[in-house]
This record gives sequence, structure tokens and C-alpha cells, in this order.
Amino acid sequence: MAGGALGALGALSVAAPGRAQSVWTWSGSGSVAGTGATTDPRWVWDEEADPLVASLIDRGDVPAVNALLRTWTKNGQPLPDGLPADLRTFMESARQLPSWTDRGKLARAADFNTRRGLYLGVLYGLASGMMSTVIPKEARAVYYSKGGADMKDRISKTAKLGYDIGSLHAFEPDGEMIVTAVKTRLVHAAVRHLLPQSPAWVQAADEEIPISQRDMMVTWHSLPTTVMQKLTAWKVPMPAADSDAFLHSWQVGAHLLGIRDEYIPASFTEANAQAKQVLDPVLAPTAEGLVLSDILLNLGSGIDGAILTKPILGAFTRFLLGDKIAQWLQIPREPIWDPLLQAAWGPFIAVREGLLPFPLAPQAYWLFDEFLRKAALLFLSEAKPISIEIPVANRPS
Repeated sequence: MAGGALGALGALSVAAPGRAQSVWTWSGSGSVAGTGATTDPRWVWDEEADPLVASLIDRGDVPAVNALLRTWTKNGQPLPDGLPADLRTFMESARQLPSWTDRGKLARAADFNTRRGLYLGVLYGLASGMMSTVIPKEARAVYYSKGGADMKDRISKTAKLGYDIGSLHAFEPDGEMIVTAVKTRLVHAAVRHLLPQSPAWVQAADEEIPISQRDMMVTWHSLPTTVMQKLTAWKVPMPAADSDAFLHSWQVGAHLLGIRDEYIPASFTEANAQAKQVLDPVLAPTAEGLVLSDILLNLGSGIDGAILTKPILGAFTRFLLGDKIAQWLQIPREPIWDPLLQAAWGPFIAVREGLLPFPLAPQAYWLFDEFLRKAALLFLSEAKPISIEIPVANRPS
């Protein structure tokens, strides 16, 4: 889940090739709100959080706020005493689950995440995560913001969102997804205020304010929409109730991140239609994206006994995202791993799902399991608290 996190906190793009924008035609009748969405989300940001966080930064309150919010870690925990009144009012509202939340679906989503954790881990990390490096606006925002100066720390913070939404008690009082989403929403608002003050970002960007509602939906589609497309392509047995529950957890997550209900797809059919309009046309290579992808592909180094080598991660990226994106990211072909993945992944899935008898080459299939198991250790191995905090500056360099 760690890599997929790159997109979750907000944005990841760079200097130019991909600047494609399609005309907004998606209908709000296909959203969880059932109406609206007539305004192109490219021109909509966060009218509640943005002026509030800009004020916190400008009046110098952020360091004290960050210190207080480090103690707020569980969904059911009261907000810490001492927060500015306007921030407290906003957060009390922002932490509420939407009225359309279905607790039964959230419980089933937690069970689904447990049963499909191996698949979700590789897809969040190497499909969603690596895809984020070819989403130009996303790469730019990450690279030129403060987090771009320490990408390992930045990735660990975004990884927390991917981990929290997949946990057993994600939205329960003892879970952490609501806290993580609200803090992330504050970070997004800070980046919107700060990045337009960065000469480097202004020169590279093709927009005046980053992380629009459209940008957030692009990132959102790189996660649940892309994951479900891959699970379907792999012919993983998928009861409708599982698919609906998984989507619902991400719908609730989108709402908590500040995405308007009118832009959140009500079904995977609608999600696929929206993704064709907002995600597919913008994918492109960028200079910053190359830097970010190289960091991701090198994350396995330094782990004792690691099989998460750059060639293996590169081969998985090519397998999941295709030759075109692999070429954009300058990932070389691997004479052993490329054909192995093409030939063995389908049977591996079938064996795990009980659709085929155990194959004659158990060592090869164990290696897949070992890869996925060690992927989970990527950030957890450091065993230190992850604190999502409001930035007050852009990338120092």
C-alpha cells in the first residue's frame, strides 16, 4: 500500500509534456449525491478548508496546531484543547461521516481488505503508486511542495492513508482513517495556499491553484478504480457485495478528504466512465515524475534479505501498467522477470483462488507471496510514528 500513497496526500506532477484536458461532461446523476456536477471540478477547490488554513499560516498558528494535533490519533478521540476556535469548528464538522454512510458495507469492506490484502498491496503500490508518477499535476505538486525535499518521509505519510482505509476498524472509533483524512484535507489546503508562492512551481505548472476537485478525482481513480479494473482483468472472483463494499469505503474516504459528493461516482460503472474522461487523457511523462518513480523503484534497497530489487519492481510496474508507461519511466526490460510475470501471474491467482490444482513449481509461487509479504515491511520496518502535519513552506531548494 505504501507506494499508492503517493497519490493519496495530494499531488505528483512536473514540467510538461502532459497537459491534456477534456471537456467536463460527466453527469452528477451518476454520483452519490445523484445530482449536481455541472461545474467542471477543475475550477473547484475546497471553499471551507482553503481560507481557514491560509489564515492559520498567515497568522502563525500552524506550529502550535501541529503540536496539538500530534495527540489526536483515533477517530473517536475528542479534539485536543487549545485549538483555534475556527479550526475546531471546521474539524468537528469535517470529521463527521456523510449521511449516506452504510456501516454494513464498511464492515464488509474491512473483511474484503483482509481477504484480498495480498492483491491490494501490490496494486496500491505498483499500479496506483507508479501511475501517480505519470500524472503531471500530481507529480508537480509533490515535487515542489515541502514534502518533495524528503520523499521517503513524504511517502510514509501518504502510505498511512492507504494503510488506514484498509484496516479492520478504519472508520470505527478506535480506527484512524477519519483522523488521517481530515489532517490530509488540511495539508491539501496548505499546499493550495503555498505552492502559488513558489517561483519554481509557477514556472512549471499549467494552473494557478493546485489540487482542484478534478485533480483529487484523478488521484482517486488511480486507487479504487484502477484496483478494481485490475482485479477484474485477473478474473479474481468478485461478488457484487464485495465490489460495492470496497467502493463504498473509498466513497466515504473521498467525502472526508473534501471531495464534493456530486463528483464521487455512485458505482464502478460510473467510476470507469469518469476515469476515461479525467484520468486516461492526462497520463504523461514528466521530469519530476521520473525522479519520483526512481525513488519508488529504489525503496526496496537497504532491507536485509530484500527481494524487492529495482529490476523486480520495474518488471512488476511494466506488467501492471504496460509497455508505454514503462517506457515513459525509462524502466528497462527484464529478460527473466518480464516473461515470468506474463506466464505465471494468471496461474498464481487461480491457485490462490482455488481454481487450479497446486502447480508443479511451488517455489515460483512462493516467491510471489514473499514479494507481497515483504512489501508490507517497506515503511513499517522503521517503526516510528507517522505524523501528518500542516506545512508552512514549499520545497526549500
